[in-house]
Amino acid sequence: MGLFKKSNPLSAAEVSALWLQYLGDSMAICVYKYFLTIVENKEIKPILESALQLAESHITKITEFLNNANFKIPIGFSENDVNVNTPRLFSDQFLLFYSYIMTIHGITAYSLAVTNAERKDIQDYFFDCVVSSKDLFQKIVELAKKQPKFTSVPTIPSPHGTEFIESPGFISNLMGDKRPLNGSEISTLFFNSTKTGFIRSLSMAFSHVAVREDVRNFMLKNVKLAGKDADSFDAILQEERLSIPEKWDDEITNSTISPFSDKLMMFHAGFLVNAALTYYGASLGSSYRSDIILNYGRVFTNAMQAGAISYNIMVKHEWLEKQPDSG
Repeated sequence: MGLFKKSNPLSAAEVSALWLQYLGDSMAICVYKYFLTIVENKEIKPILESALQLAESHITKITEFLNNANFKIPIGFSENDVNVNTPRLFSDQFLLFYSYIMTIHGITAYSLAVTNAERKDIQDYFFDCVVSSKDLFQKIVELAKKQPKFTSVPTIPSPHGTEFIESPGFISNLMGDKRPLNGSEISTLFFNSTKTGFIRSLSMAFSHVAVREDVRNFMLKNVKLAGKDADSFDAILQEERLSIPEKWDDEITNSTISPFSDKLMMFHAGFLVNAALTYYGASLGSSYRSDIILNYGRVFTNAMQAGAISYNIMVKHEWLEKQPDSG
């Protein structure tokens, strides 16, 4: 027999990637439909329209894959999870910043899905997702550079020659003088501060409009945890007089009328916390200063705490759909 059976079934990795993308894109459709009712900036609006069109095209293709393989389509999110006729909760700049962060998450997920896929049509689909998201991402970055709140990753001087590490003290330096941050450490600290600051601001917005008390309390808890973590990244950068990312809290309005269901907001927050855990783990592997390593341990613990709380709330309200399993 060949590598695949004649029916060419979906593997567990392929089903999981499609399933999770369906949930994420059905959420994105709700979010971007609301964004398009409040956006005023004529340059930002086409970005939001493109993001919505991509999410809708993904849903169509994923539905086809799952139906052909006799898998149930997730419930995901629908018009019941969004009310576009609500006051503005975010500034236009935040809508662009949101699109920047979520497109990064999308490209990361698609790249991983490609490497785990065995069927050529699934590989082709996720490659197409990467390409279309690449085009969107580049448009977002070009427009973001024109915005008042855009902050570039810090630069470092060009070395004059090749140098090698001469002592194990490169790592074990917590109690003594710290060596300068290297390029990998700077970029991951800056990147994680940006993403964790985004979690703080989005959770703050959700805390203003959440209906259920446990959801509102979780969002407030997430504001504190994510804020503390973002501050810890900033503190390390500031020690070496490096720039830190802009904060977005003042781009949230004082509206208390929710455009989204509590279910959607909890799923969104939980998704971002889980993504943060992945990025923290990857960043830890490229950091060699012991104070940074210890800091990633602390923020990882905070994200784990937030993830556990969000999971329990989702289960309690029967909002967490069960993925297909081996049972």
